[in-house]
Amino acid sequence: MVTYDLKRLAAVPTATELVDIVLMRTQRKTPTVVHPGYKITRIRSFYMRKVKFTQQTISERLGAIVSDFPRLDDVHPFHGDLMGVLYDRDHYKLALGQLNTCKKLCETVCRDYVRLIKYADSLYRCKALKVAALGRMATLLKRQKATLAYLEEVRKHLGRLPALDPTARTLLVCGFPNVGKSSFVNKVTRADVEVQPWAFTTKALYVGHMDHRYLRWQVIDTPGNNAASFFT
Repeated sequence: MVTYDLKRLAAVPTATELVDIVLMRTQRKTPTVVHPGYKITRIRSFYMRKVKFTQQTISERLGAIVSDFPRLDDVHPFHGDLMGVLYDRDHYKLALGQLNTCKKLCETVCRDYVRLIKYADSLYRCKALKVAALGRMATLLKRQKATLAYLEEVRKHLGRLPALDPTARTLLVCGFPNVGKSSFVNKVTRADVEVQPWAFTTKALYVGHMDHRYLRWQVIDTPGNNAASFFT
């Protein structure tokens, strides 16, 4: 079973930021000047290198995002069910799948345009094909705007989830609203759960720890009624 540190997931850039990162890195890491004396074979290699480097950068960035997020099939069933309820399991998997598809489409674009540049007969045609290739890959990235925004919201929410240990001895406090669950957790643990005289003050999970008969216990305070029924 894979262990993920949900609080240290890397930030997901927006589609516009990702395009800027990729193009600037291509500009910095590859040659930028074609000298008049270059033969056509060297000109072709010059522009093929730019297209390939852009595609490799996109694959690295998208691959890092996909691999950074936890796979629901690999995490503990508790965390998998919790994420499935909070983010909709199908929507979450679909978002990661769309990034994988985008990466493969960029690889296809790169392969097709490298083949065209290989047989280009002039500097102008090589440059035009390079611009077209980078433009198509940038368009594919921009189409992932909603997907990247969704994954960034998921990342922020995962970072705010309490650190639960599914293998520890656990005392789950659940019940109707405004019956003293949070007050009990504050008494028996060092948790600092907000307590108010009205119902539905607790809207998330709160975790505390206590020792009982020389054993360590994990105490979880849950929201009232409906939310608690999921964990039971």
